[in-house]
Amino acid sequence: MMFIRTQIRNPYDGQKGITGLETAIILIAFVVVAAVFAYTVLSAGLFATGESSQAVYSGLKQSQSTMQLSGAVYGYDADDNDYVDKLEFVVKLCQGGEPMDFTPGTPATSPNKVVICLSGSSQYVEELAWSKTAVGTDDGDNLLEANEAFRITIENLEDGANNGLNPDLKRKQQFLLEVKPPTGAVLPIERRLPNEIDPVMNLN
Repeated sequence: MMFIRTQIRNPYDGQKGITGLETAIILIAFVVVAAVFAYTVLSAGLFATGESSQAVYSGLKQSQSTMQLSGAVYGYDADDNDYVDKLEFVVKLCQGGEPMDFTPGTPATSPNKVVICLSGSSQYVEELAWSKTAVGTDDGDNLLEANEAFRITIENLEDGANNGLNPDLKRKQQFLLEVKPPTGAVLPIERRLPNEIDPVMNLN
């Protein structure tokens, strides 16, 4: 009796498999790539957080250095010709504000630390000359500090080389003073002159 040997072919012959070592290498590569990506994302997040914190601190510093008016704004007409010659007002720091430098100067050589400008319906003066006088408590320096107040005087508005306005401030006219410190928010002072110009006027 003759037996016929039948050869059954393995369907997986000729195919290559992945060894454990290759799998480990691929897995490590994925882990490394993921770690680098995560580090990049975290670094960007930390950088953005740092920038945001810096912006917040800068904003807080700006708000803490803000001035405010203390009392009324006064206008003067010394020669009684119905035009304002001088403006005066008192400023102090807001609660918790940082000291502010009011060192006086001259526009030609040493500009003022604090800039005061004036605008109206027909003119804009970028920088007015001003002077300061301590009111009440004063330690003798040019820094406006807590519990201190400075009276700001702007003279020669009707004529003069520094502040001469054109046109002059007259009855019923509205104007805006902006007190711009080295740091901190601008202090706007907007007033309208009365129907009659008196030698001394409370413009509040």
